[in-house]
Amino acid sequence: MHSYLRAIGFSELKKEPEMEKYLNEVFHDYTDREIARGSNNTAYMQMYKEYAPNMGIVICGTLDGNGFHRENYFPYLNGSRVTTKEDLEVERKVDGVSWAGVCDDGRIGVSLIFYLQNSAEYQRKELLNQIFQRKMTATLSGLSSGGVILFPVHKDHEQISHQKQTTAERSRLLNAAKNGDQDAMESLTIEDMDLYTMISRRMYLEDIYSIVDTFFMPYGVDCDQYQIMGNIQYFEKVTNTATDEEVYHMKLECNDIDLDVCVNKSDLMGEPEVGRRFKGNIWLQGKVNFE
Repeated sequence: MHSYLRAIGFSELKKEPEMEKYLNEVFHDYTDREIARGSNNTAYMQMYKEYAPNMGIVICGTLDGNGFHRENYFPYLNGSRVTTKEDLEVERKVDGVSWAGVCDDGRIGVSLIFYLQNSAEYQRKELLNQIFQRKMTATLSGLSSGGVILFPVHKDHEQISHQKQTTAERSRLLNAAKNGDQDAMESLTIEDMDLYTMISRRMYLEDIYSIVDTFFMPYGVDCDQYQIMGNIQYFEKVTNTATDEEVYHMKLECNDIDLDVCVNKSDLMGEPEVGRRFKGNIWLQGKVNFE
């Protein structure tokens, strides 16, 4: 049973046989589908069914002369904005039935690894992309198993402007360091030491969440799971049409990255409002866009 089904409103499902009803619904009454032709008269197919606006279930499998053979399924949330335009790599995962995307974004400081939602579309367009060398971007989203709402950190216009300049400069230094610039590496090292000293000093008098306003860092043993804290830019409460469970869909700004996140209302502590912050654990997904 996929543990993040609760994020889109299926929290009452406890056993795999209970899921078969919904998987059959997806197969017989899908909202959309993608097919990528393979070898030996087979094809790889994904079928999507929406159970709330921009979220639902995907089943994946192979299609041959004997019919459709399901390999896996997963819940999804469609992101609304391009998250990163950095260079992307897509690779098949060890399980052989799913794909992962990887990119190095200077705003985060670590490699972003996400579960690829549109693997059939990617396989279909991969050959054309190799021929024409088209630029790929990624639209990321996250399914959360639970989180809390925090009050915002008050900043004036001068502080906001200074933070944007600092973020842009750090991104520039990270890109330079990746290309072997020794001066950039030294600048980043000194900056990290100064930051550590500043935080250590302020922690005696202030709460950590008033010092750190957003973060994005790996969490747990799975490479596509993260703990985040981001500013809420927009939110809406939607209802799963199959279970009538309410889900919050939020658009966040986290480390200068735009990200859509959904969480079951029963798993969220606090009331979301624009300007407040969401902190929680997410399973990071993404869709590759071909320009």
